[in-house]
Amino acid sequence: MLGATTTGPSTAERVRSACMRADNANLAIDGRDPVITSLHHLRPNGEMILAVPTDTHDDTDTPHRSRTGLPAVLELTDHAPLALREPVRSLVWLRGDLRPVPASLLRPMAAAVAAEHPYPALLDVGHTTSLMRLTLGSAVVADSSGAAPVDVESLLAAEPDPFWEMETSWLEHLDSDHPDLLAQLSRRLPPSLRQGRVRPLGIDRYGIRLRIEGEHADNDVRLGFTTRVDDVVSLGRALRVLAGCPFLNGLRARG
Repeated sequence: MLGATTTGPSTAERVRSACMRADNANLAIDGRDPVITSLHHLRPNGEMILAVPTDTHDDTDTPHRSRTGLPAVLELTDHAPLALREPVRSLVWLRGDLRPVPASLLRPMAAAVAAEHPYPALLDVGHTTSLMRLTLGSAVVADSSGAAPVDVESLLAAEPDPFWEMETSWLEHLDSDHPDLLAQLSRRLPPSLRQGRVRPLGIDRYGIRLRIEGEHADNDVRLGFTTRVDDVVSLGRALRVLAGCPFLNGLRARG
């Protein structure tokens, strides 16, 4: 980590944030073709609630399978908000036992999930979509720095980054409207990396990640804030200080 004065997000926080950002995921069920899920929500009891096509639910809804569960792996892909040469920022694999949510409990479960986060996919529950429960046993995240496991207890105790919903607009704003700030940030990079194209890759409460697209390879670098930030005003201030431009205005993304 270059230029960092704070630690980055924990492995558990990275997984939680990736789960919130990923639009769709691949559900691999033992002995079946992968299924695309339109919702993946981790509840406090360690169950990942998944929205799947109704025929997938029906295919696993037998008394024996409902009791014992089916071995399954959910693969989530965290894509960069910007159009980068390599768009994948990280991959997350969640392994556990899969059970269908009984038809009589679909509406109550959908309401419980909506109370925690109002996913649009919940509107299709009971029509073209059903819900399943993946009881987690293990989790692994992999990115350009390598792969790391996280235990379920740590995952449940962690929170997604508070800026995950606004990250896309911030990065687009930096990339299109603030080449001056990116140029300032690039001065903190080693000389060997300053020849490539510097793009904003991610931003969170601990710092900003940059993607340096070189002629032959890409490199990802994290620049850490001096302190962890918890609100938008502090985030903008920390980014300006990191760039060495404490009086630079207009960093808040429009819209």
